[in-house]
Amino acid sequence: MDRAQKQESIESLKSVFTDAGAVVVTHYMGLTVAEMTDLRLRLRKEGAAIKVVKNTLALKALDGKLGEKGDALFTGPVAIAYGPDAVSAAKIAVQFAKENDKLKLVGGVLDQTNVLDETGVRALATLPSLDELRGKLIGLIQAPATKIAGVLQAPAGQLARVFNAYATKDAA
Repeated sequence: MDRAQKQESIESLKSVFTDAGAVVVTHYMGLTVAEMTDLRLRLRKEGAAIKVVKNTLALKALDGKLGEKGDALFTGPVAIAYGPDAVSAAKIAVQFAKENDKLKLVGGVLDQTNVLDETGVRALATLPSLDELRGKLIGLIQAPATKIAGVLQAPAGQLARVFNAYATKDAA
C-alpha cells in the first residue's frame, strides 16, 4: 500500500468513526470466508457493515481522541462493525459471537469519544434499535387519538341501541 492509498484509507476510516453511532471492535482470527460472508450479510440487512482494518491506520484516523483505552482496542487482527445507529452493529456482532466462538468482542467506540469494553458492547446490544423506538413512539402518539375516537363514538352507539330497543318494543 503506497502513501496515497494509506491516506485514502485513513480518510475513509475517519468518516466511518464520525458517521457511525457506534463502532464495535472485534478479533476475527480463525473465521472462514463463508462465516465472514454470513456476518457481512447479517450486518447488511440491518444497514450496518464490517471492515477489516489495519491497526496503525485506525489509530491515525482516531488521532488519539480515545486515549490509551481506545488505543488498546486496536491490537491483533481487528475488524470493525459499524452502522448508522448505535445499536444495530452491536446486536448483530454480539449475536454472531454467541453462535461462533472465533469472533471475539474486544470493545467499542461510542460517538467517537467514549470507549466501551466487552460488557459495554453487550449492554448496548440489549437496547432497542432505532426502528423499534420509532414504532413505540408512534404507538404512544396514536393511542390518545384512538381513545378519543372511541369515546366520541360511544354515545352515538348507545343512542342507536336505545332507538333500536324502542323500535323493536313497539313492533312487538
